[in-house]
Amino acid sequence: MAARVLDGAAIATEIRAELAPRVAEFERRAGRQPGLSIVLVGDKADSQIYVSSKLKSAADEGINARLSHLAADASLDQILALVDKLNRDPTTDGILVQSPLPDRLGPAAMQQVFDLIDPSKDVDGFTPVNVGRLSQNRADLVPCTPAGIVELLKRTGIAIAGKHAVVIGRSDIVGKPVSMLLLHRNATVTICHSRTADLPAVAATGDILVAAVGRPGFVRKPFVRPGATVIDVGINRVTDEAAAKELLGAKRFESFLKRGSAVVGDVHPEVSEVAGAITPVPGGVGPLTVAMLMSNTLRAAELRVK
Repeated sequence: MAARVLDGAAIATEIRAELAPRVAEFERRAGRQPGLSIVLVGDKADSQIYVSSKLKSAADEGINARLSHLAADASLDQILALVDKLNRDPTTDGILVQSPLPDRLGPAAMQQVFDLIDPSKDVDGFTPVNVGRLSQNRADLVPCTPAGIVELLKRTGIAIAGKHAVVIGRSDIVGKPVSMLLLHRNATVTICHSRTADLPAVAATGDILVAAVGRPGFVRKPFVRPGATVIDVGINRVTDEAAAKELLGAKRFESFLKRGSAVVGDVHPEVSEVAGAITPVPGGVGPLTVAMLMSNTLRAAELRVK
């Protein structure tokens, strides 16, 4: 029997509908809309698409989103100066610096930016202060993708407490924070990574399996316990025809042939034959990430007004 498909887009719509009365109440009390400032450096196509989606979503929710677009050759000092300016702007409730930054700025640049963002405006939940609060289960602003995953599990009736959750990936953006969120909800959590011995066997012990490795179709049947819930966080663009044919259904493969590329997850389609429930790519975790960004922006605005 094919796995139950967990519709992240539908749940994201629910979450955003729940925000509407709170946005209206904030505007009545504060005399302005909640404010989100997005910083984009360079002209990377994927980043521009993501930013456009966030701007549109904010407009739909009654959030005043403003884009600061810096040239690809902007210096780190220029980026930090802009973040400092936004920290001091009273109409900016949330700050989001679109990642990744240009490679030429070096691997430490993004962390320097996170270190500077005012924690009360950190709608990504990546500042050291908010990461520390998350570890103590008292964060107000939680990383958007992990928060979306937990909302997905809750709203689809999938139990977390007492279950064994296996997370493949230890990034600061998804792997570590989602592990903490699941732990705080009384799951037993195992984190796997590139050095994990016999990774498929370890992964197959999970009642809940979260795949966040950035490798197309990496998770296959041997990784999955029969009946497990599989959360696919991967967003991978494939351009190879053979890979696309393997990872896409017939309809999406036709679209691939016309466009020359397609987005796939970290989980191979064959997993749906053994999993009990699974998130699709696209339409699974992605829409929830944007919905939780809107939720975090409103939460930051409400806390600042209080």
